[in-house]
Amino acid sequence: MSDQKTLTVQEKVAYGAGQIAENIKNYAFNYFVLFYYSQLLGVSASLTGLAIFIGMLADAITDPLVGSISDRWQSKWGRRHPLMYVSIVPLGLTFFCVFAPLPGLGEFGMFLWLTFFTIACRFAITLFMVPYTAMTAELTDHYTERTSISQFRYAIGVAGIFAVFGLAFLVFFAGEKGQFDVGSYPAYGAALALIMMVSMFWASRGTHHLIPRMHFTGGAGGGGLAQIFQESGSVLNNRSFRNFFLGVLILFVMVGVEGALFIYVGTYIWQFERDQFFYLTVSAAFGYLVGAFFTRALHERFDKKPIVILGISWWAFFQVFPIFLWFGGLLPAAGSTALLVVLVTMRFVQYIGTAQSMITSPSMIADVADEHELETGRRQEGIFYGALTFSAKATSGLGKFIAGVALDLIAWPKGQNVLPADVPAEKIWWLAMTFGPIVCGFAVVSVWCVMKYSITKNRHEQILAELKTRKELAGSVAKLVDQELAKDDVRAPVDAPAPNTAAGAAPKPKPAE
Repeated sequence: MSDQKTLTVQEKVAYGAGQIAENIKNYAFNYFVLFYYSQLLGVSASLTGLAIFIGMLADAITDPLVGSISDRWQSKWGRRHPLMYVSIVPLGLTFFCVFAPLPGLGEFGMFLWLTFFTIACRFAITLFMVPYTAMTAELTDHYTERTSISQFRYAIGVAGIFAVFGLAFLVFFAGEKGQFDVGSYPAYGAALALIMMVSMFWASRGTHHLIPRMHFTGGAGGGGLAQIFQESGSVLNNRSFRNFFLGVLILFVMVGVEGALFIYVGTYIWQFERDQFFYLTVSAAFGYLVGAFFTRALHERFDKKPIVILGISWWAFFQVFPIFLWFGGLLPAAGSTALLVVLVTMRFVQYIGTAQSMITSPSMIADVADEHELETGRRQEGIFYGALTFSAKATSGLGKFIAGVALDLIAWPKGQNVLPADVPAEKIWWLAMTFGPIVCGFAVVSVWCVMKYSITKNRHEQILAELKTRKELAGSVAKLVDQELAKDDVRAPVDAPAPNTAAGAAPKPKPAE
């Protein structure tokens, strides 16, 4: 695809619809799976976290593998869309099964069920999200237009967050039992699965006409799994990518622990009711939406790296600040409207800044893919975005495992009727420590890693200029070769035409010597 290309608003909206599916999967896993299996179904929190963590380990293989396959795929539907289409139904079915375990399995049976369908669900979302996100680098080569595409993607993806929490606290958990209503979870999972499948088809079909404009490497398959994994590992040789990937991975693990413990903190520390839960959760979505509209303007004035660093630091500060206020007894009474207003405001402001780092990350990976092409001569967006997708899945993988182990270490009580008054004060204190200061301590490491990212706007312009020169030179060489081949064809001796021996025509006699 030629550089400086832009997309219409309709095309950006269609592309952005795909993010709805990932947000539904991520937020539903992050906020409800640990609580559902551990608190309500009685599975050990460590076992629940381990099941989700095992799924993440499978991602470590499947994400780069699907990325490489997507890079190499050749078909009339391009490199990305075949995998996107084939993932739709499997994702819906496996996601539903996560929220609808068969009765009578027992604790270990529940663990095996969750492990299997977590792996299957993650593989299905990988088939969609890796080629889907890789398109960011193909839809345009422009530095800030890539940000605009990511901006639309994440802004529209907020609809998935509204779906997760709106259907939870306003529909399926709106009864007297609220989030403790174990029988409502299968229907909740089915409704979310349907929305996911619709959004995935919308994104696939709505960008189908853009296939001819995307990069085609002519590349090919062959080489087998060994070569695929070798190519996948080679992307870590890119210093900018390696450090950025580690920084983002740590960030997503922090977010994963926060998400897993959020419903515990809201229930047992803030002591909110289900409607208060709804306002607290969607305040983040509104903040995310507002923050998305500032991202491109920031990129036109600043490089991408400082924006990501600011976003990480911003998230960490507003994560720990209300916990410190609670430790100091400076917050309004638990369960009060005043407390809800304070926390909603803080969470709204927190996600205005967080949106900057989330939206900027895919745009930075697209720039890394350009640098990698310059260094190696290969277009491997799929592998790079497979790694980014893997880091995002660490949110509900390693993050949930850490949260589950933390709950078991403090011996958190299980059951459908455990009230805040039933939990000892020291357990509440350790819950708050894990949710706030301990989680945010990793932000320092995340920022340190991202600081080593080296691609600036000026450097990216140089990369594009060098790539353009290389491609023009390659085109000129190919043209000269074609011209020389054509000259050789002209100079080659031409055989005399065969005599006309068609029916009814006699051959001419050979003249006498």
